[in-house]
Amino acid sequence: MSRRHSAEKRVINPDPKFHDLIVSKFMNNLMVQGKKSVAEGIVYGAFDIVQAKTKNDPVQLFHQALQNVAPAIEVRSRRVGGATYQVPVEVRTERRQALAIRWIITAARGRNEKTMVERLSAELLDAGNNRGTAVKKREDTHKMAEANRAFSHYRW
Repeated sequence: MSRRHSAEKRVINPDPKFHDLIVSKFMNNLMVQGKKSVAEGIVYGAFDIVQAKTKNDPVQLFHQALQNVAPAIEVRSRRVGGATYQVPVEVRTERRQALAIRWIITAARGRNEKTMVERLSAELLDAGNNRGTAVKKREDTHKMAEANRAFSHYRW
């Protein structure tokens, strides 16, 4: 890794339908093998299902779901004198968003519905209502950090 300077953040364009930057990031994360149009179809299809079920703005529910899944603290390994401690640290805003996006996509892929559109819409609805696998992942992360609070003085 270069010590001279950190890598610049790439500028991504907002999605064409809702003009939302975070929806665009979500699509890019969902995309497999560069198939952006397929990822777009999945996300917009899931949003259509969410709108049909809740009669509310799907982007608003999407943001609420991300907020419900985003972790506030996590544990990081810290090696001190031959022993490795799990030290709880606060999560930066960008990483919170990235983790939330990743966890929702992973949870959606692990569901039992027939198509990815149905899986994603169901996971977004669950996450929006503070349920589901992605929210459980956040709870587990917080529990782990709480259990290792004794090592918080090793923070760097």
